[in-house]
Parts: sequence; C-alpha cells; structure tokens
Amino acid sequence: MSKKREVHEEHENHERWLVSYADFITLLFAFFVVMYSVSRVDQKRMIEVVKAIKFAMHYKGTGGADQMPIFEGPVTESGCVSNLGEERPNKQNIEAVEAVRRRIEKKLKSLLLERPQNPPSVLLYIEGRKLMIRLSAAHFFDPSQAAIRPEAMPVLDAITTELAQFRRVIRIEGHTDNQPAMRTRFRDNWDLSASRAAAVASYMESAHHIDGKLLMAAGRGASQPIADNATPAGREINRRVELVVEVKPEDAFDPLAR
Repeated sequence: MSKKREVHEEHENHERWLVSYADFITLLFAFFVVMYSVSRVDQKRMIEVVKAIKFAMHYKGTGGADQMPIFEGPVTESGCVSNLGEERPNKQNIEAVEAVRRRIEKKLKSLLLERPQNPPSVLLYIEGRKLMIRLSAAHFFDPSQAAIRPEAMPVLDAITTELAQFRRVIRIEGHTDNQPAMRTRFRDNWDLSASRAAAVASYMESAHHIDGKLLMAAGRGASQPIADNATPAGREINRRVELVVEVKPEDAFDPLAR
C-alpha cells in the first residue's frame, strides 16, 4: 500500500513589494531632481527680471520738474533695457549722463530764444548710462524724404557740437510708422529709415568733422514703435531718428574747461 504524499504549501514571499517600492522611490527621486533643476533656472530668470525692473524704475531718467523735455514732442520712453547682462550703472555714470543732458538742453534753450518760431521737436532722456536724443522726423524731414530740412540744421549743429567733445560712439537709428512708404525713391520703410539715419550721420561727419569710426547708422523701419500706429498722432511719434550715446563718468566735466 502506497503512502499518501504530503502536499507542502508553497512558501509565500512577503517581501516582493519591496522591488516595486524601490522602483517607485527611484522614479520619485528622479522627478524631484528634475523639478529642482527647473526651479533653479526659473529662479535665475526671475532674478534677472527683478533686476531689470529695478533698473528701469530707478535709472530711466532722474525725475524733477526741471528735467522735463523743453521741446514739444512725445513724452514717452522706450521699454526696459534691451540687454539684461549690461552692468548696472553706478552713481558716477548716472551723474555724468545727467550732466551731459543738462548741457545739451541748455544750448538748445539758448537756440530757441534766438529762433522761437516753430522749433524742431527734440526729446532728451536717460536710459541707464546712455543719453537718448529723439528727433521728430516730422520736423527734420519732409514726408517720405531723407534730406534734412535746412531750418532744422541749427538744432542738429547744437547737439553735434556738444557730442563731438567726448569722442564717444554715436548710434543713429531711424524709425518709421507702419504705413507703406509713398512712391518715392525708397523701396520701403526699411530703406527710408536707414536713409534718414545715414543722412544724419553724413551731416555730422561732413559739417562737424566727427570721425566716421564713431558713427553708426541703422534703419529699424516700423519694427520698434513707441506709440500706437492706429492713430495719426501715434504714427507721427513713431516717425523719428534717435541718437544714442553711452556716457562715461569723465564726461560730466566740461571738455572745454579741461
């Protein structure tokens, strides 16, 4: 008679869940590493944005009633600094650019007393360590033309005479509105804006003997509006030529007094 075989129950492995749990913990750890890395990038960008906002609030102009534009024209400023990597201007830079602005403004005031009729529109303001001089195209040029009006040349002479003392690079940028260029010798707004900037640069070089190496002319077309192109007033503001000069601390002193 055969013996009855004993059936042993299969041993149950109660620790199998540890494998899945370890995989879960590994994935969770990887997830938090990725999230941490992303948050660090965002934090860095946020710091840059905050710096840019503080830079614009504290250093774009210096305020005060005596620093308002003295000529008719748009009292608008361009946006924040274009390069967040630029070094923040120190107190000496700010004082220097403000001193140069006041000197040019004083000369233009004297010019207005001599020529009070229909003064060309000029706006002087500070952006970081740069002196910005905005010339209204409506007063300096005929419609869809790039030749400087003779009656506007004395104002450009006063500005150029002062800037020539420092031998700094002068960036000249032409801007237009978004309306198609009229049927003239210019192909489009890019061509017109570049030609106006080149006309100002050429005048500075020929009439005031500024070294051409210090002059940079560029046309921006309608790519950088500062006012609403939907209105005639806004389009007139956008039609402009801007002179940009980076001022150094030593420029705060009158060059003629050195």
